[in-house]
Amino acid sequence: MRLLRKPVRQFHDLAIRGATGLLDLVVPPRCASCGAWLAHPLCAVCRERLEPDGEDAAIPHLEACVAAVAYTGDAVDWLHRFKYPPPGLAGLDGVPTSVVRDLVADAAHLAPEPLPDRVVPVPLHRLRLRARGFNPAAVLARQVARETGAILLPLALVRTRDTPTQTGLDRRARRLNVAGAFQAASHTPGTVWLVDDVVTTGATLSECARVLRRRGAHRVVAICVARTSRRLDYAPRR
Repeated sequence: MRLLRKPVRQFHDLAIRGATGLLDLVVPPRCASCGAWLAHPLCAVCRERLEPDGEDAAIPHLEACVAAVAYTGDAVDWLHRFKYPPPGLAGLDGVPTSVVRDLVADAAHLAPEPLPDRVVPVPLHRLRLRARGFNPAAVLARQVARETGAILLPLALVRTRDTPTQTGLDRRARRLNVAGAFQAASHTPGTVWLVDDVVTTGATLSECARVLRRRGAHRVVAICVARTSRRLDYAPRR
């Protein structure tokens, strides 16, 4: 069964792309939120309903951390649907993936120059990857690599410990929870963009960036879909 998981996921991705392309030929694309015609994945009105990310905080080992939107309202729903697709045929719905990919592309366009040499996703532990079937950050990193033309290194980082969830932990506990939880599997020189779905305090991103810098990265910029308003770890930039 273990050997079948990757082919199954690849078939899932191909099925979504094939079904989406066929539908676009037969039925004009519609906004995924309000249903407006000739708008995909979101129309301008629904996109404006997503609150822009207003946070700006220094995170150790990162040159910058860019998010497209605030983690509130519709953004929470889209990310949840993307990260936790239902079982069966309903799980083949590619709309949440399209919306979230579009948002991470927006974040990439907001990032400071220079463009990345390499794009790296925040990894899942192998046990969580096996249970979930895919790594959401890897899907987003693939989109960022397409937007920038950078080299995608999906396995550059490895999560060596299956850390407990960060939810409910204070800033010190979050840092301790992820300390030493990542290793770099390859040399990563130049400018690296580190991709994740949601950033809260930045503890995970900071630890990943620290490891990447030790393996040759000159600059590490985090690219995320959304950011929470809870700034527990770091002071705002002045």
